[in-house]
Amino acid sequence: MRCVIFDLDGTLADTAGDLIAAANAALGRMGHAPQLVMGEDDGVALRGGRAMLRLAAERMALEDGGAMVEAGYPLLLEAYGEAIDTHTMLYPGAMEAVGRLKARGVAVGICTNKPEGLAETLLTRLGVRGEFAALIGADTLPVRKPDPAPLREAVIRAGGVVERSILIGDTVTDRETARAAGRPCALVTFGPTGRAVADLEPEALIEHYDGLDAIIDRLIP
Repeated sequence: MRCVIFDLDGTLADTAGDLIAAANAALGRMGHAPQLVMGEDDGVALRGGRAMLRLAAERMALEDGGAMVEAGYPLLLEAYGEAIDTHTMLYPGAMEAVGRLKARGVAVGICTNKPEGLAETLLTRLGVRGEFAALIGADTLPVRKPDPAPLREAVIRAGGVVERSILIGDTVTDRETARAAGRPCALVTFGPTGRAVADLEPEALIEHYDGLDAIIDRLIP
């Protein structure tokens, strides 16, 4: 069975707003003013909680920014879990494309560097968890992307065959994961990075999910 594995943040859903809000909430709990700006720091947000906190530490010129990052990370996760779907939206056409793939007998799953529990919660809140046969998060296995093991495990749990799989993502992490697994990668151009993902030389670019079917048929005949 052919298998399409999706990244979550910045690929299936625009989660940047809630991630930035969580980072600012964590900063507030540590006595700092908000440092992240929605709409301006979205690309950093989709690189993860620690990336946002490191940026905040740089902006505040903290002498021991690393300690603040480690202290703030669990606070960020807690704040994010409390308000995980306030601003988050699925990208246009994403779930319609998933439905078309499943109707054609293609297995679908998710491989994300978001902690598995938070990914489960978000997908459930968005009402789409049941559409994916597998979900591998950052802490599901001992390793995370760009190690190829999470991608391979997601394919197997979804009922697909690794040799007939593809990863859909939006960052260099996804590109490197697919390459490490010896699989093609298609990157979306509508995430915060925009068309700059073309510089990563993926096998395909996704301008809109309406075009996903043709890409799958070309890369996994």
